[in-house]
Amino acid sequence: MADKRDAGGPPVPAIGIRAEESALQEMLARTASGEQAALAEIYDATSRVIFGLLVRMLRDRPSAEETLLDVYMQIWKQASAFDPARGAPLAWIMVIARTRAIDRLRSRKVERERIEPLESVDEANAPGPDPEESAVLSERRRRIRHALEALTPEQREVIELAYFSGMSHGEIAERLAQPLGTVKTRIRLGMMRLRSLLGHQVDS
Repeated sequence: MADKRDAGGPPVPAIGIRAEESALQEMLARTASGEQAALAEIYDATSRVIFGLLVRMLRDRPSAEETLLDVYMQIWKQASAFDPARGAPLAWIMVIARTRAIDRLRSRKVERERIEPLESVDEANAPGPDPEESAVLSERRRRIRHALEALTPEQREVIELAYFSGMSHGEIAERLAQPLGTVKTRIRLGMMRLRSLLGHQVDS
């Protein structure tokens, strides 16, 4: 019997790749329409590859984890800009990841240049928080609490357990009887949503 590939049919791996690209394209279309579940599916399908790329570029896992959130936040905001005529979905996502990693590397350099001259300043002379600063901190806490109300109940629950109760991801998964991957995805998507509402205040 002749090999089916001799008749001109594409090899199986190519079929698989095209199917994956088609699925990602469909997820991006749903994300562009505002479907958060589609973004979670994109994250589950691509985050391992994207995280590996970021680790190689940044050589720092914590920075790579933070940048990973930035990547998917940008996908959430710009999914409608994806044009399948200009390239594959995963290639588009990888371009975003490379750009965010380069931005992070540049910001590191700027931050070092800004901080190093300050190391000679006598910290003992630094004033304590004044009433105005205390009011700002109080307002920030109020805004964060208000933003939490905009999350899904599942996202809010895991973020409150992680950041206000100090529980690890594994402890949260055990307490809620949920898979660890589900807990991590909910936390990441929730933090992405908080960032969109609060900007970088959520990292403070």
